[in-house]
Amino acid sequence: MDWTNLQRSDVPMESTVHMDDVTKQLITPFDYETDGTERFYPYEVPSDLPTNFHIGVIVGASGTGKSTLLRHFGEPTSYDWGSGSIASHFDTADDALERLGAAGLMSVPEWVKPYSVLSNGQKFRADLAMAIGDNAVIDEFTSVVDRNVACAASTAMSKYVKKNNITNVVLATCHRDIIDYLQPDWVIDTDKGQWASGRWLHRPKLDLTIYPAHYSVWEYFSKYHYLTDGINSSARCYVATWNGQLVGFNSVLALPSGTLKNAYRGHRLVVHPDYQGFGFGPKISEAVAQHYVDNGKRYYGKTAHPRLGGYRDASPLWKATSKNHKQRTDTGDHMWALNKERMTYSHEYIGNV
Repeated sequence: MDWTNLQRSDVPMESTVHMDDVTKQLITPFDYETDGTERFYPYEVPSDLPTNFHIGVIVGASGTGKSTLLRHFGEPTSYDWGSGSIASHFDTADDALERLGAAGLMSVPEWVKPYSVLSNGQKFRADLAMAIGDNAVIDEFTSVVDRNVACAASTAMSKYVKKNNITNVVLATCHRDIIDYLQPDWVIDTDKGQWASGRWLHRPKLDLTIYPAHYSVWEYFSKYHYLTDGINSSARCYVATWNGQLVGFNSVLALPSGTLKNAYRGHRLVVHPDYQGFGFGPKISEAVAQHYVDNGKRYYGKTAHPRLGGYRDASPLWKATSKNHKQRTDTGDHMWALNKERMTYSHEYIGNV
């Protein structure tokens, strides 16, 4: 990627204050002299910056002119969330699912909470879900959240923007760790005084490690499961770690049947909310499933989650069963007793053969 120097404006931005005694005494020991007028020559937006793009990023430290450049693309929007659930602020349930998923906020229990009780990370994702669209302008992107949340949300948003051909989204941030995850079409760097155009082609490789675990570890993940906090004590459990952190959980049950031999099914699959957006859930599920297939077992997955079910519908690694896309009333698992009329997705894992 080739970098080009930015040009500064010939017209300064000025601010003037009255030099009172306290201000004069405060700056005197530092040998700083001023008449109260400060001048800043901001960078100009490059004339040959692409006019049609997916994501552009302005990155740099505070005070380097990011916000001034950002205003060239529009004013950042704010939203009054009021007291209703965050889900209630979207036009339709499908719109809410798409946008919240695009921000990586896939923790269903949080959807029914008011904005005021969410964590900083959840508020950031909710704001992002509401903002995503053509010509979106977002300042201080990921500034108030944990860096794992920032990278996960950046990954989810980038995938959504490109999948839906959303254009001219511009973000300003002081953090560089998210750029590879965003895969922007151009970057303006106000620290370097340079800009570059051209897609970041590769996201960082994310290596998960999956271990067998005692079922008691479920307690850490249970509150994040979208249907129930229960688990069968006979389940075989697995945890996934990334960078030394617990990020996901998958459990498996034997599938007793008069016709199927050596068959197992997925029981619980959870990704911690801080890591939702990377696409860890399907990968954890498939890694565990592949382990069983490699050892001569058959493996089945059943879910009511439309995003996971849709993923499996489209994946060559999964084959739909006769129960796919049907209402389930024939199961004794108390997980499904919550709503037996819900449509579920049912697949057998074929895997890498």
